[in-house]
Amino acid sequence: MTRSTEISVEAPLPPGLVGRVRQAFRLDWQGVHGAGHWARVAFHGRRIAGELGVPSRVPRLFALLHDSQRCHEGRDRDHGPRAAKFVRQLQEEGFLDLTQEDLDLLVMACEGHSEGMCEAPLMVQVCWDADRLDLGRVGIRPDPGRLCTMPARDSGYLAFAWAWSTMRGGQRSGVCRRARHDG
Repeated sequence: MTRSTEISVEAPLPPGLVGRVRQAFRLDWQGVHGAGHWARVAFHGRRIAGELGVPSRVPRLFALLHDSQRCHEGRDRDHGPRAAKFVRQLQEEGFLDLTQEDLDLLVMACEGHSEGMCEAPLMVQVCWDADRLDLGRVGIRPDPGRLCTMPARDSGYLAFAWAWSTMRGGQRSGVCRRARHDG
C-alpha cells in the first residue's frame, strides 16, 4: 500500500456535474451545507485517501453530493437517503460513469453519513471521516472515537480541521460542543 501525505492532482469532476447539482440544491450555496463545506470535505477526503493509498474519486464525488438533497439547514434525517437516490439518478443520466462497485460505495456513503457509524468498507469510512472533520462549521468538535480511520484521528490533523472549519470571515466561531452529527 502506498502512503502519501501529498494530495494528487486529479481529473476534474465530470462535465456539467456541478451545474446539475447546483440546479437541484435547495439551500443557500454559501450556507453551512453548501459549497464551502463541500470543498473542505473534498480536501479531507483526498488527504485521507492519499494517506491510506486508495483512490479518491468516490470521496470527491461524496463531497459534492452527500448534502445536495437537504431540504433545510437544520435536522433533516432523510437527506442522506435522498442524496443516495440522487446519486443513482445522476448515474442513470450519465453524469457519473461509475463502476457498479464505486456506485454502491458512493450510495452507501451518502445513505449513512449522518448515522454516526464506523463499520463500513474503507472507501465509505474515508467519506464519513471527511465529512465529520468539518463539523466545526456547526460548532461541533469532531470526536476521535467517532472517526473511522487513523489519518482522521491524527491529533495534528484534527487541530487543523477544527481551525479551518471554525473560521468565519477571518474569525473563529466561539461555539464548541460534542454531539451526534446530522450531516
